[in-house]
Formats: sequence, C-alpha cells, structure tokens
Amino acid sequence: MTMLKWITKDTDIDFMKARGFTYALSAILVVLSFLSMYFKGFNFGIDFSGGVLMEVKSEQPINVEEIRSKLSVLKLDELNLQTIGEKGDELMIRAQAENANSKAQEKAIVKIKEILGNSYEYRRTETVGPQVGDELKTAGIVASVLAMIAIAIYIWMRFEWQFALGALVGLFHDIIITVGLLSYFRFDFSLTTVAAILTLVGYSINDTVVTYDRIRENLKKYKKMPQLDLLNKSINDIFSRTILTGVTTLIAVIPLYIWGGEALESFAFTILVGLIIGTYSSIYVCTAFLNLFDLRAVNEKDEDNFFGTIG
Repeated sequence: MTMLKWITKDTDIDFMKARGFTYALSAILVVLSFLSMYFKGFNFGIDFSGGVLMEVKSEQPINVEEIRSKLSVLKLDELNLQTIGEKGDELMIRAQAENANSKAQEKAIVKIKEILGNSYEYRRTETVGPQVGDELKTAGIVASVLAMIAIAIYIWMRFEWQFALGALVGLFHDIIITVGLLSYFRFDFSLTTVAAILTLVGYSINDTVVTYDRIRENLKKYKKMPQLDLLNKSINDIFSRTILTGVTTLIAVIPLYIWGGEALESFAFTILVGLIIGTYSSIYVCTAFLNLFDLRAVNEKDEDNFFGTIG
C-alpha cells in the first residue's frame, strides 16, 4: 500500500533537464538498430521465409545431434533444430526443401515423420510456400505504414501538425529500436511479431495523446509559464497514470514471456521492450520534440480547430 501511495502521489521531476542526454541516447539506439538490421538481418519465421515448422515431443530427453544426423539424409536447404521447454523433451524443427515449393515442403514433412517414427508426438506442423511468405511480408509492411499514417492524420486533426510530427517521430523511434532489438537477439519475426508491433503502436500513441491533451490544457491554464516548465508540469500531472498503466501491462506480459513458450516468446518480448521504449519516448521524444516550436502560437490556432475543442 505504501508503494502504491508513492507511485500515485504528485511528482515534481525535471524531465526536460535530461533532454540533451536522451536526444543522444535515442539517436545512438536508432543508429545501432539500423546497423543490426543491415548486418545481422532478421530471423524470419515460417510466415515470411516459407518452409516447414514442426514441434515434436518425446517421453525422453531429445538428443539434438542424433536427430540432426538422421535428418541430414534428406538434403534440406535449411535445417534448424532447437529444444524447447525445461526438460529437453520437446524439439522445434524448422526446415526448407530444396525446391522451396509447397509440394516439396509437404513431402519433406512426410519424410521427417518417417525418419522420426511413432516414438514422437507431433504437436504442430505448418508449411508455407515462399511466394505466400513474400506476400505476407509485404502485407505486414503495408499494414504498419498505413497504421502510422492513419494515426498521424488523427493527431493532426485533433491537435496541430507540430503534434502530429512529434507523434510520428516517436512512433518511428519506437518501431525502429524495437525491430532492431528483435534483429540483434535473433527472435523469430513473423505475423505474430507484426501484430505485437501494431499493438505497441497503439499503446505508444495512446500514452502520447494523453500527454498532449494535458499540454494543451495547461497552455490554456498557465498563460505565462515558461514552455519547458509547462512541459515538465504536463508530464508530472499524468506521470502516476503512466506508471500504473505500464506496471499493470508488465504484470501481464512478463509471465507470458517467461512461461508462454516458444510460440509466444517473440510476441511477448516485442510488447515488453516496446512498453518500456514507448513510455520513454512519450516523454523524451514526443514531448521534448514540441519544445522546438512556439506552442502558445500553436495553441491559439488549435482553439479555432473543431477537433481540438472536443475531448
């Protein structure tokens, strides 16, 4: 209870004092993310790369090298074996047939089952052709771009273009760093990951809109307050709400990441790091960016904007 009271009490933190350091930190993280994406690439899941994905379970701990040796006779282009679970009795098999077409992938599944035999429980079997994988990759990129454009238009209508630009810079920052971490740590990049990124976009922009609303209210309320002080006050006004929302989400996501299994690991990781980065960016990217403009002049125009007067 004492901790809850401390979190929900009024704060008076000079967030903007650290803006020089956070500008540099964000720039470094974005550059490192691009470097990771360029040099390490992505560990595309079967959704995008095409191929075969199988999860099998044995009653005994699985000898990965023995399985690899048995499957080597199939001459697959790619073969990735990974044990999952704590007991080592579950195995994930990712493979791609030489021809990479759907029929070849289906034959590969049949041959893998023939080699492994009936001593394994086949929990999951998926196959995706390369053409479908490319189409899904394109669709994922288009969905993300359209989401960002729609959000920018909404904020532009509700506030002003300066706010919309700040929100876009924040979203770009969040997505690039999150995707960079996925690349660096070699997490599977699949449609589930794209769903997590879009979830992150929604969470991040919600936090930003709440902050922007408070900034607009304080611009009307404190006519003579210096702009940096006003930005600090606006952040402090909703800081407890930000922390409580973030902690509540973390309570749900952390167990999902720890015990959710291989299928949900990438999704949970994306939400987890995206939550932290999104909270950081709403303060030190989206809000700090507004200090580049004369917000009082912007607010005078915003008062005549129908969308700015609602909400």
